[in-house]
Amino acid sequence: MADMGDNVEHGWGKVADAFRANFTGNPGEIGAACSVYVGGRPVVDLWGGLADRDADRPWREDTIVQVASTTKGATAICAHILAQRGQLDLDAPVAEYWPEFGAAGKEEIPVRWLLSHQAGLPIVDGPLTFEQACAWDPVIRALEAQKPLWRPGTEHVYHAFTYGFLVGEVVRRITGKTLGTFFADEVAAPLGLSAWIGLPETEEPRLARIGNAAPFSVEDLRAGLVKATGLDTDTVTAWVESMWSPGAVQMHAGRLGGAFDNPEHFATRAWRAAEFPAANMIADARSLARMYAATVGDVDGVRLLDPATVAAATAVQTDRTRMYGLPPGLDIPADRSFTMSLGFMRAGTVMPMLGPGSFGHPGSGGSVAFADPDAGVGFCYVTNLWYFPPDDPRAASLVEAVRSCLG
Repeated sequence: MADMGDNVEHGWGKVADAFRANFTGNPGEIGAACSVYVGGRPVVDLWGGLADRDADRPWREDTIVQVASTTKGATAICAHILAQRGQLDLDAPVAEYWPEFGAAGKEEIPVRWLLSHQAGLPIVDGPLTFEQACAWDPVIRALEAQKPLWRPGTEHVYHAFTYGFLVGEVVRRITGKTLGTFFADEVAAPLGLSAWIGLPETEEPRLARIGNAAPFSVEDLRAGLVKATGLDTDTVTAWVESMWSPGAVQMHAGRLGGAFDNPEHFATRAWRAAEFPAANMIADARSLARMYAATVGDVDGVRLLDPATVAAATAVQTDRTRMYGLPPGLDIPADRSFTMSLGFMRAGTVMPMLGPGSFGHPGSGGSVAFADPDAGVGFCYVTNLWYFPPDDPRAASLVEAVRSCLG
């Protein structure tokens, strides 16, 4: 099932045990991989199962897979590299770098509100086609013309797809490079990563095929949130109805103005070749664990972010503002719902992490990648069996095993 052996250092067997158990648990696995770095060194490198169940193709050491919104953490790292170099002021207006953005009442929005999902631009009015979304500029023109849904900086809600366009365009205006190219040049190349935002066609044979676990209902979502957050059922019910009912803003955020109304687009070569810096990175687990390890320490002579940059990047922002769309009188604490810093989710959310200093990002379907500066850890888990409730036990069991091994 999984080739582990020498890829697990002595003392880290509990992670291998948890990885193996995930294949027989609920929801199970088709194929998966997990990697852990400590102090800049790999201590766990696991993979197993099938990269393609229909073709009976095994998951190999070099298999790569889509990681959905785990992409957002890599995009944030790119922005913070520019901030660290003095090329990007997170408190400067976005319009200072991207003048056309300042239309329709957006002239004072600072860059930090893009990274922390507080800009009021979670949806695109549209209509947009899938081809227009892949072309980038039509989305940028739409966001330039659009008014925020709320007074920016006073509320927050997850910018599922627009986050990547907003942050990516700022990076492009500063560097002249697309986000995918900047990531390739400044993050992936120095660290030798197998990770892309915009997959080259030559890498297609390595790609794992995504399958979905059994569909889940709104009732499943509600039950999962009650379990994951510890909030009472009535509070969670009101939260779910306001955020994920038909017509709610969070549902519209995933449509990108209609560009993604056909889910079959997500399985196309066009989707993988385009750059969606919020959602379409393709990578293996060891690359993202290595990337995060290099944000909190030296990895083979490379360190991406210094401690001061990490401290600034990981300061929680969404504990200061209310979640947009909640009914009057309902307030969901940020540490139970959306503890967002400047592009990274923080410990306290429903995302499994190691400790209070951890920062990273999960992806729809189950992938998780993060760093923990206190333990010097970079962690990543990826899977091709996508499972959506917030109480997914797979990454959680692996993180718990890492915690146990660290003592």
